[in-house]
Formats: sequence, structure tokens, C-alpha cells
Amino acid sequence: MTVNSASFEGEVLKFDGVAIVDFWATWCGPCLMQAPILEELATELKDSKDVKICKLDTDENSDIAQKYNIMSIPNLKFFKGGQVVGELVGLQTKQKIKEKLEELSK
Repeated sequence: MTVNSASFEGEVLKFDGVAIVDFWATWCGPCLMQAPILEELATELKDSKDVKICKLDTDENSDIAQKYNIMSIPNLKFFKGGQVVGELVGLQTKQKIKEKLEELSK
């Protein structure tokens, strides 16, 4: 799911479970390599009501990127209850993302 400045609050901050936001940009090579990993994970979790995976283009939504101090991308921020509860910076494996989700689900 793609989010932007207008939909961020409703889709991410007000979501009851854990929302993973992939802060990325079209010119970022590692971001483009991260995308299929997140898509695969999203397919695996599609029936989960507790996890949502979102993408936010930092160039098109610089206000949100600045608010969350995005200095390097790809940057995966994990939101729960409207707050950032975790972060992974740089290209991540599916296993690493799943481990972070399990840690936050406890």
C-alpha cells in the first residue's frame, strides 16, 4: 500500500496493529532491491489484521520524511499506537524484518 502526506495519519498512525512504513525514493538502488522483499512479505501477511506494510516516497512527501528524521533510505519504521516503536535502516532481508515484527508483537 502506498501512503502519502494526506493518507499517512489514517493508514499508519491510526492503525491498531503494527504498520511498517518503507521510506524510499525512485532513484535509490537499495530501495528498489528492498521492494520485492516487502512485496513477498506483504503477500505472506495479507490475511493478518495486525500488520500493514506501506511505502512512502520521500521525494514526494518530504514533510513526513522530515518529521521522522529520515536521513538515509531505505528506512523501515515500525509504528504501533501512532508511535515509532522500531527502525531498520538500509537493505534488509525478509528474515530480519520478520524478526523485528516478532519482537514488536510480544
